[in-house]
Amino acid sequence: MPVTVFEAIRGDVSSFLGRADVDLLEGEVQADDCIQQLVNIENRSYTFLARRPDLPFTKAEESFSRELMTAFAGLYTGFKLEGFAAHFRTALLASIMDITVARSLRGDRSKGFWPIQQLIQLLKKLSYQRYEGTPATTGFIIHRTTPAKLKSIVKLRSHVLVPLTPPQVVTTRFFDNPLTYRLIDGTNQFFIANIQMQVSGALRIGDHAGQNSVERLTQRELFSIVNRCGIGSFALTVNESSEIEVLTSPARILVRRMGGWKIFDPDIFRSFLCGVLDETSVDDLLWTAYALSKSRHGTVILINGAGSRGLAALKKGSVGGDDPVCRALVNRAKRRSITELKKSGTLLRILTSDGMTVFNNNGRLVETGFIIDTSHVREVITGGGRTAAASAASFFGKVIKVSQDGHIELYEKGRMIYRFG
Repeated sequence: MPVTVFEAIRGDVSSFLGRADVDLLEGEVQADDCIQQLVNIENRSYTFLARRPDLPFTKAEESFSRELMTAFAGLYTGFKLEGFAAHFRTALLASIMDITVARSLRGDRSKGFWPIQQLIQLLKKLSYQRYEGTPATTGFIIHRTTPAKLKSIVKLRSHVLVPLTPPQVVTTRFFDNPLTYRLIDGTNQFFIANIQMQVSGALRIGDHAGQNSVERLTQRELFSIVNRCGIGSFALTVNESSEIEVLTSPARILVRRMGGWKIFDPDIFRSFLCGVLDETSVDDLLWTAYALSKSRHGTVILINGAGSRGLAALKKGSVGGDDPVCRALVNRAKRRSITELKKSGTLLRILTSDGMTVFNNNGRLVETGFIIDTSHVREVITGGGRTAAASAASFFGKVIKVSQDGHIELYEKGRMIYRFG
């Protein structure tokens, strides 16, 4: 029965793990190069397996899988009445990923699960809210430090903390007044609360003038605050795309998008690009990819490993053609590094233009507005224009593709090997 019930959540779990193959098998099963999690349900052993042969799993994905199986066993044991199998599957499908997220945010503490879960439910409801045609947005910083330490953090980062006396508990009616999500927008202002969801004040983040567009979109300052607020601290926001983002330390983002939870784990992208680009370039590129995903701009990026001759064989044309103004602008950006382009704001503008962007193994821009000739490998190509370009280009290097619907996909040797979103 547990194996059959697992089918109800197989798709969500696979999506969370980047389209990995997932199974729940009866008994203790040993397998290589995969996540294995043993769980006991009604005095029987079952093994959860997740396989992704082309890209190793991260520690965060392994930890999440452990929490998932604990939640699965608990829910299954709680539903023993005969004739209610459909009820159980419905409840499991609707709730288990929320429960797993709440459990993983709680960490090893013995308390804190229900308040986190309740806040997630409130934010899910708020994500559907509109106020005079504008999506409702808000944000919470959940700290695990003392009030004195919190004040010193705020002072150090030149932010403003407005205390709320006495503290207010987050209840089901917390957002009844529109001011709670109109004034606290989840971009510049956030509620400050402890793990029991007692709100003690509001934090206004200082001037963003020193940040570039990628850093603003990916909430880099919010990550800095969370990192200083105690082990296990995190932030939750509802953004302008009506998605829930959960920011943790180390820097990872759990995103509730299109009705399901996804994990944006930088370690996945670091593993994919390891040995291809230097660490700084990899980090700058992966956070830029997330910024594009969040703002719903599509792009295709090739880290060229075939050299200039191989690239020339791929080229069918360029978006700017022979226009002298376009050529002059592109030539000005060529040979600049990913980090230089990101800091100046040019990288985001290049990647939101048409055509493919090509970097070499030194992380320097080789070409932009590149139109690839997909006829070389037409037998392996399926999907739209960007998918075709990404598949074809991946025979000549590592490829990152961002779709206009927010998906981020990794391609190698003609195949998609990972998908976020």
